[in-house]
Amino acid sequence: MSLTSHIAELKKKHQTLSDSVEQLQRSAGSDDLEIARLKKEKLMLKEEISRLSA
Repeated sequence: MSLTSHIAELKKKHQTLSDSVEQLQRSAGSDDLEIARLKKEKLMLKEEISRLSA
């Protein structure tokens, strides 16, 4: 897998997580721990994308 396609895949996963977080935050009785876990995973992906893009 080329670096460009790997970064694209990471961005796709980041967007999917972002959508999931938004959906959970809008739903009543959402699990705060799950939201926090997803946000943490999202941040790790963002940091990896930045590191690979530099």
